[in-house]
Amino acid sequence: MTPSRPAIGAARRWVVKIGSALLTDEGKLLDRGVIDRLVADLALLRQRGCEVVLVSSGAVAAGIVRLGMTARPHDLHTLQAAAAVGQSALVRAYEDALAPHDILSAQILLSHADVRARDRYLNARGTLTTLLSMGVLPIVNENDTVVTDEIRLGDNDTLAALVANLIDADALLILTDQEGLFDRNPREHRDAQLITEADVSDTALDAMVGGSGAFGRGGMITKLRAARLAARSGAMTVIAQGRIAQVVSAVSRGDAIGTLLSTDRRPQSARKQWLASLMHAKGALVLDAGAVVGVTQMRRSLLPIGVISVQGEFERGDLVRCVDENGHEIARGLVNYRAAEARLLTRVTSTEIEARLGYGGDVEMIHRDNLVQV
Repeated sequence: MTPSRPAIGAARRWVVKIGSALLTDEGKLLDRGVIDRLVADLALLRQRGCEVVLVSSGAVAAGIVRLGMTARPHDLHTLQAAAAVGQSALVRAYEDALAPHDILSAQILLSHADVRARDRYLNARGTLTTLLSMGVLPIVNENDTVVTDEIRLGDNDTLAALVANLIDADALLILTDQEGLFDRNPREHRDAQLITEADVSDTALDAMVGGSGAFGRGGMITKLRAARLAARSGAMTVIAQGRIAQVVSAVSRGDAIGTLLSTDRRPQSARKQWLASLMHAKGALVLDAGAVVGVTQMRRSLLPIGVISVQGEFERGDLVRCVDENGHEIARGLVNYRAAEARLLTRVTSTEIEARLGYGGDVEMIHRDNLVQV
């Protein structure tokens, strides 16, 4: 893979994600010193003519501390209450830090519903790009106060990657309390080695990621997934230690800090990016070996004859997973049939569809324009 540090130094549109462990120091109140330092660094990036969207965790963690809790609660309503208490403190801290730099900010709260519906996805994209054109710094967070377990994005690493797709960012910088991605868990292995650069699609990386801390929802596994999602729109990702002095400036210069994850693959179309952003599939189609090759290597539509079985219940137009015979997900897409009809059409040729259903349906189970590889 071609070295990408010089390329990331040329990036002009950035998404910067700051983790809750940085902002709260694993349990303290919001660390205003850290926020002031990171905001000053973002201001320098903007002075170079770059556009920046900030994705910030910390609302739930700040609320947990302000409410006197000793650990992250598990029930949804308590989490939402903590988010409501903490969000106002988080935004005020950023406003105070931005004021000396004469930077106007805007708070953007998103949920999965905002990216699942195509019109809302486009509206979110339009709002963010308009704010950037006006010189405003958008501060994005998940709308923790109203989302449910079924629709939540799950972590702000994923949210940051979705924002990178939304605005066609050149680079995604994920700031955390770790130096980057290691070949083994550095908290358990002193000889763990930092991975300075890798192809984001390298499957060997999956065995190297670990879990999350006490106050955050994310971990290295979510950061790797986020990097892969961001790569769909051509964005490079750097995972770096957020407590390094002027880390944003250093990374944006192309300095060898943290882990750089990039790919030589061509960016996907806006529609494919939107499909990839749909996180919650309603069911699954099990494909035979020929269909797997057709979908992944030949970029063909999925035909009924290539479907071995149907899992779950779904309606026409729902998102479904496409898995191989071993259960590995290879793609996902918007299905043309509801589950009951899809079951009738497994292993059926296109000419037999009308006889099976009693009417002439779509030739494809999923059209290639509505399919995206994972």
